[in-house]
Amino acid sequence: MHPFTYTRATDTDTALKGLSGGPAAKLLGGGTNLIDLMKMGVETPSRLVDITRLDLAKVEELPDGKGVRIGALVRNSDLAEHPLIVERYPVLSQALLAGASPQLRNMATTGGNLLQRTRCYYFYDPAFTQCNKRVPGSGCGAVGGYNRIHAILGQSEACIATHPSDMCVAMAALDAVVRVQGPKGEREIPFAEFHRLPGEHPEHETNLQPDEIITAVDLPAAPWAKTSHYLKVRDRASYAFALVSVAAALEVVDGKIKTARVALGGVAHKPWRSKEAEETLVGEQPGEAIFKTAAGAALKHAKGYKYNEFKIELAKRSVVRALTNVTAA
Repeated sequence: MHPFTYTRATDTDTALKGLSGGPAAKLLGGGTNLIDLMKMGVETPSRLVDITRLDLAKVEELPDGKGVRIGALVRNSDLAEHPLIVERYPVLSQALLAGASPQLRNMATTGGNLLQRTRCYYFYDPAFTQCNKRVPGSGCGAVGGYNRIHAILGQSEACIATHPSDMCVAMAALDAVVRVQGPKGEREIPFAEFHRLPGEHPEHETNLQPDEIITAVDLPAAPWAKTSHYLKVRDRASYAFALVSVAAALEVVDGKIKTARVALGGVAHKPWRSKEAEETLVGEQPGEAIFKTAAGAALKHAKGYKYNEFKIELAKRSVVRALTNVTAA
């Protein structure tokens, strides 16, 4: 492992000072992704700033019924079981419980989950020299290689890696807002703008600046979120990343869909919110026929590769099943 220094921050200002050394400094929360990458030589920070003592581990209601605020250091296991989340945002609770193992959920944090690096065999193994994330301009070994787990939406010739988080797919469907703090003060980032598509610079995965820290995630008050569901399709029943996942929510009034939310995981470089599917559903009577139409709209621009072509049909069927599960509930 690459040598590094370790410091413990006592407050947000101390953490920000620790980041002032540049991109070689990294924040340490649960460490469930960062430490693995350090062991494999993919991440080589020169400084770790431990932020586990910061007062960012609360889940609380926002004033005037505006929603719920989730601190960046709330553990996944605590968030999944929190009464406010279970009652108002079941899709988020279900997504968290579908992710990783109980031991990892006890360590993983909300902020860390947002910053998980994308999944790709070629990125995670430095023995493969073709990876534009690790060595910009070196190429993408996955495009012509073994690409079973890779992206079918929003990809580029520079990168076809997929975002691994279950939590983030649910938050994309819930119109979450990420709150961050930096030397210039606080700012809010709409969830749809937090993660980036690969384009020509897949080494940049989020729009968080190197000198900023995530402090919280806000979930807006959304009555329709109570009728929501998370579906995860994977190779085995536990401790596996999604081949395809779907976060779906429907509000049905007088037999017609008034509000719809559809987000997919395991299919793109970022959690994939499908406005096309949502627009197809609104105003229609819920049922298998319109669900299939919405699924087709969601995957209209999908592109498969040699080993992951199956994911296109799998994603369509998953959208239909997730929407059906919502209406059944």
